[in-house]
Amino acid sequence: MKISEIHIYQKDLPIVDGPYTMSTITLHSIDTTIVKILTDTGLTGWGEVTPLGPNYQPQHAMGARAAIAHMAPGLIGQSCLDHLLLRRHMDGLLDGHNYAKAAIDIATMDLVGKHHGVRVCDLLGGAVSERLPAYYAVGIGSPTDTANIAVDKIKQGYNRLQFKIGGRDISTDIEVMQKVWETVGHKVQLVADANRGLTAAQAKQFSVGCRNIPLVMEQPCNTMEEVKSIRSQVCHPLAIDENLESVHDVLRAISMDVADAFGLKITRLGGINAMVTVRDICEARRIPHSMEDTWGGDIVSAAILHVSATVKPELLESVWTSGNYIDEHYDPDNGIAVDGGYFEVPKGVGLGVTPDEGRIGQLVASYS
Repeated sequence: MKISEIHIYQKDLPIVDGPYTMSTITLHSIDTTIVKILTDTGLTGWGEVTPLGPNYQPQHAMGARAAIAHMAPGLIGQSCLDHLLLRRHMDGLLDGHNYAKAAIDIATMDLVGKHHGVRVCDLLGGAVSERLPAYYAVGIGSPTDTANIAVDKIKQGYNRLQFKIGGRDISTDIEVMQKVWETVGHKVQLVADANRGLTAAQAKQFSVGCRNIPLVMEQPCNTMEEVKSIRSQVCHPLAIDENLESVHDVLRAISMDVADAFGLKITRLGGINAMVTVRDICEARRIPHSMEDTWGGDIVSAAILHVSATVKPELLESVWTSGNYIDEHYDPDNGIAVDGGYFEVPKGVGLGVTPDEGRIGQLVASYS
């Protein structure tokens, strides 16, 4: 089964009840890139990558499309069935840009599943869970508004909530978390995510100010070195997320003993196969982790769920997709969304989603 055509699409995904505010960016909509791969067997596979704007991390949407366009001519005629060789071939065509390669990886895994008549999770070792715990990420807001959202999300069934902090006076972030704790207490797991937005001093101040609250601090500072510097001086477990852009970064984080848990983004790491490698490393070292991505629609959301379904349950902290933050689905019948605080793993072969081509945006490039 060889690649015969590659088509690249661009689509804007409006954010429900936006804007969505983090420590360093405010988002009204997200620019996503969708990849359609056709093979000489007549099968079609779908991939997607959605960086969070140009100033969140080095990855950005136009860069993703440019990288995919650069690789595409060299991928025509390559086998979809040889995952390792295809990845090495992409590495030979373009150094780095794991996020762009992830869209190709997801599409070819969709194709392999369809070729064998099985789900992607079955290719990855088998699903140990069909129902996966979701978490909800609450944007930066006032203490009262944030606490009210927390109450509402608990009623919806979520048992883990993440709260964005940073980008303002740290005393306000402390006030927000104290209000949330006062309102919901032990009813839900709490995570405070700064998305690299705090200095080491601010991170220590936040932890001391919230020392009575059993929360996890996620990616408080910009680099692993900064996070490492506060590790023994804060009152809370630490997780890192944005610093993990490759399998190498995961190994480096473990060797530095920089955190207690990981937030793993499927396209940031390089796709489904890279995520599976990290899954196995985390299992070997008993490191808990969440499974998610930066953003995206049904395609990348389905990919997240298939990998998550294979994770050892005691290590799977929770799962996040943007399905409940966008106002439309590519697949109107099998769109990915949370129900009662949980995701269901897609049932169909491959990724289990079949995009309506009228919903995937504008065609920007084709290769054959």
